Amino acid sequence: MTEKRTSVFENGLIWFGAGVSIAEILTGTYLADLGFGKGLLAIIVGHIIGCTMLFLSGLIGGKVRRSAMETAKMSFGSKGGLLFSALNVIQLVGWTAIMIYDGALAADGILGVGNWVWCLLIGGLIIVWILIGIENLGKVNTVAMAALFILTILLSFVIFGHGGASVAGGEDMTFGAAVELSVAMPLSWLPLISDYTREAEKPVQATAVSAVVYGLVSCWMYVIGMGAAIFTGESDIAQIMVKAGLGIAGLLIIVFSTVTTTFLDAYSAGISSESLGEKIHGKWVAVVVTVIGIAGAILFPMDDITDFLYFIGSVFAPMIAIQIADFFILKKAESKRTFEWKTLVVWLLGFVIYRWLMNVDMVVGNTLPDMVVTIVLYVVAEKLAGEKK
Repeated sequence: MTEKRTSVFENGLIWFGAGVSIAEILTGTYLADLGFGKGLLAIIVGHIIGCTMLFLSGLIGGKVRRSAMETAKMSFGSKGGLLFSALNVIQLVGWTAIMIYDGALAADGILGVGNWVWCLLIGGLIIVWILIGIENLGKVNTVAMAALFILTILLSFVIFGHGGASVAGGEDMTFGAAVELSVAMPLSWLPLISDYTREAEKPVQATAVSAVVYGLVSCWMYVIGMGAAIFTGESDIAQIMVKAGLGIAGLLIIVFSTVTTTFLDAYSAGISSESLGEKIHGKWVAVVVTVIGIAGAILFPMDDITDFLYFIGSVFAPMIAIQIADFFILKKAESKRTFEWKTLVVWLLGFVIYRWLMNVDMVVGNTLPDMVVTIVLYVVAEKLAGEKK
C-alpha cells in the first residue's frame, strides 16, 4: 500500500492559510510610522530574507523525509536535537495561545459575546482541523481558502478604497527595525515547515510553492495592517470591519484565518513532541496543546508579543543557519553522536550574537547578519576540526 502524500497544490493551500493571519495584520500596523513607501519596501525586503530561509529549511526536511525537529538531530546529535524539540514545543504552545487570544479579541470586537466564548469556539474548530488530519484536509482547506481569499480581497478594497488622507510617517521605528519585524513571521515558521514538506509528493516543488505562497500572502497581510493604520487612522482591525459594515464577512475572516494558521502551530507541536519519545502520539499532543492554548488565551493578557518574537529569532535563526551550512555547504553526513558539542557551542554563540545585535540598528535587521556570522563560525570550526584530525 503506497503512503498518501500531499500535492503541490495542497501544500500551497496550507501555507496560504498560514499567511492569512490576524497576527500578521496587527504586526503590519506597527510599520505605519515609516509611511507607505518605506514601509512597503521594509515588508518586501524582510520577507525575501525570511522566506529564503523558510525555503532552505523546508527543503532539508522534504529531501530527507523528516520532520523539522528530526532534521535538527542530524546536526546537533540524537540527544542534542531534543533541546530544540523542547524549545519548539514551548514556542508553539505560546503561539497557539497568542493566536487564539488575538482571534477572540478581534471577533469579540465585532460581536461582543465575551472573549472566552470566542476562545472556546476558535479552539474547538482547531481541534476539528487536527482530528481531520493533514492528509485529509485537501477539500476542507480548498473551501476555507477560497472563502478567505474572497473575503480578504473585500477587506483590501474597504481599506484602500477608504479615500482618507495618508498619515505622515513618524520617527518611532527605523527601517531596520521594520525589516526585522517583517522577517519575524517567516522566521517563526522555520521550525515547522519540514513537518509538511516531508509529506509532499514532490518535495522541491512543494517547498518552493509553500515559501512563495506564504511570502506573498504574508506581505499582503502586512500591507493590509499598515494600510489600515495609515489610510483609516485605525489599528484595530475589528473596528475597521465594523465601520465598513462587513459584519458576518468580517467574523468569517477573523475566525477562519485564526483557525487555519493556529492549526499549523498546534499540529507541529504534536509532531515535535514525537521527537522527545517514541510512545508519544503527536495528534493527541496537538489536541492537548490547543486546550492549553485556549486556557492561556482566556486567563492571560497577550497584547505585546515583541519579546516573544525576538526570543524565537534568537533561538531558531542560529539553529537553521547551522543546518543550512551542514546540508548545503559542507554536505556533511548525519551525526551519529548523542551530542555534537562543537555544534551546540556555535549555536550558543549565534544566540548571544543575535541578542547583542538587537541593540544595533542595521538596515537589513539583525536576523540575516546573525545567520551569516553563525554560518561562517560553524564552517571555520568544522575546517579546524578537520585539520586536527
